Amino acid sequence: MSSQNELSERLETLETRIAFQDQTIEELNSTITAQWRQIDLLTRKLELLEEQVRSGSYIADPSTEAPPPHY
Repeated sequence: MSSQNELSERLETLETRIAFQDQTIEELNSTITAQWRQIDLLTRKLELLEEQVRSGSYIADPSTEAPPPHY
């Protein structure tokens, strides 16, 4: 009977470990998914900024700028 109790305890220990591993995997998956969403968002923003810089929309018109403070 002792052998059967040991096997039962080992099985319970393994089931507990698997449950914790499954939970950890789910948490890691959620984290990775959130990171990929953030990376995609940042990539789109970077592409938009690059397009705006290439189009010259960030080039200031000197006639509309105030003179520097030392004048």
